[in-house]
Amino acid sequence: MSINRKERKSASLKIMNMHIPSHILMIIWVLIALFPVYLLIINSFKGKIAIYGNPFGLPEVWTFDNYISVVKGGNFFQYFYNSTLVVVVSLFMILLLGSLAGYGLAHWRSKMSRGIYFFFVLGMMLPIKIATIRLLELMKIFSLFNSLWSLFFVYIAMGLPTAVFILTEFIHGLPKDLYEAAYIDGAHRSKIYYSIVLPLIKPALATVGIYNLVPIWNDLWFPLIFITQEDKKTVLLAVTRLQGQYATDWPRVFALLTLSALPVILLYLSMSKQFVAGLTAGAVKG
Repeated sequence: MSINRKERKSASLKIMNMHIPSHILMIIWVLIALFPVYLLIINSFKGKIAIYGNPFGLPEVWTFDNYISVVKGGNFFQYFYNSTLVVVVSLFMILLLGSLAGYGLAHWRSKMSRGIYFFFVLGMMLPIKIATIRLLELMKIFSLFNSLWSLFFVYIAMGLPTAVFILTEFIHGLPKDLYEAAYIDGAHRSKIYYSIVLPLIKPALATVGIYNLVPIWNDLWFPLIFITQEDKKTVLLAVTRLQGQYATDWPRVFALLTLSALPVILLYLSMSKQFVAGLTAGAVKG
């Protein structure tokens, strides 16, 4: 018995020694990833002179003047409302249309369905920004310029390929016995979709949602091109108001960026388990 215990201890020590280098690399990577966040937060509590004097150290005097100035000095709540509205509507339509398309493509096996699926996959390879000029012309033709509707359509088109790719493979991997039992009970396809498919693909929906949330919330390209009216601008577009030709109010920029990053961080932390589950389960099925 003592020999077996010694062997188990030696084996466990070997396993621990094998994992030490990987843990060290992970710690180093975490520090590298968190360093910009650290700079963003600490510099948002400094004044202009303090930032140029010591940009990497903690502030000697912590001040909330930058946050107060951002909230009271501009249309921050209007910008925040516009960004939230754009993200919520775009994500809702991406998840709805993506899940419906994935449900249909997962059960429709033909040459046409494979062609449609390939069309969506092709959309993942071609960046939508290469069609910016044509999109701008379309927005002017349909009188959507300086309207949040222009952002809705662009972001939905930008997120649908990834949504269809992930959700189709995830739905295709669901047990067929569930569908057969539902058909025997007399359930229609719409009933199966709402009652069976949607509850089972929540991890995949969380993955698609977070995957598209970050680029939509942080996008500056399309709002900068499609939006010029002050009351239609998004949060990140408001950052450009703080950047001048000869001087930039960096403390207020950092404060505004910190406030704009909070919703994304909080949402990711609250849905991180489902996000990881969707990546490890739905994206590798097929």
